Amino acid sequence: MVIKAKHALVAFGGNLPWDGQSTAQLIQSAVESIARAGLILAGMSRLYATPCFPAGAGPDYVNAAARFTLPSGMTPSEVLAVLHDAENGLGRKRTARWAGRTLDADLLAVDDVVLPDVATQTFWRDLAPDRQMRETPDRLILPHPRLQDRAFVLVPLADVAPDWQHPVLGLTVRQMLSRLSGTDRDGVRAIA
Repeated sequence: MVIKAKHALVAFGGNLPWDGQSTAQLIQSAVESIARAGLILAGMSRLYATPCFPAGAGPDYVNAAARFTLPSGMTPSEVLAVLHDAENGLGRKRTARWAGRTLDADLLAVDDVVLPDVATQTFWRDLAPDRQMRETPDRLILPHPRLQDRAFVLVPLADVAPDWQHPVLGLTVRQMLSRLSGTDRDGVRAIA
């Protein structure tokens, strides 16, 4: 299926340096790699520090978000492949779910596209936390099923797409962020 989308929202994060680059530098390198693949940077958030979870499990994370304009005809799966190429080129190793990493580039949304369908997106969005640690989808799910739960995603995303509306929940980024606890929001601190 070809979906003629115009924009992608991407979250970046990491907490491990690689090849002499800090996490902040790795995020910048990822953005440059993605641009070389033809996506045009339309907006970049500030950088944010987020405590590692669970506390003491590793260095704090650096998080950011970006909005990209897509080349004509680029599919969400092709966008995801570009993100994975950027991760791999910057030392990403997938060893354990939610483990420390040099770089994570998550495709959050492509316009108002829902993949593969509303029922599947809702299933993964509503998955119990204990199952989230053990189970992963076997296909691309859009919007990202956890984005509405994560201050470290929503705070930077509010810098670049505050009015983007979740096509299933019907809430904007600002509204989703306001539903999180003040403690969660305050734990995400701007660093640049």
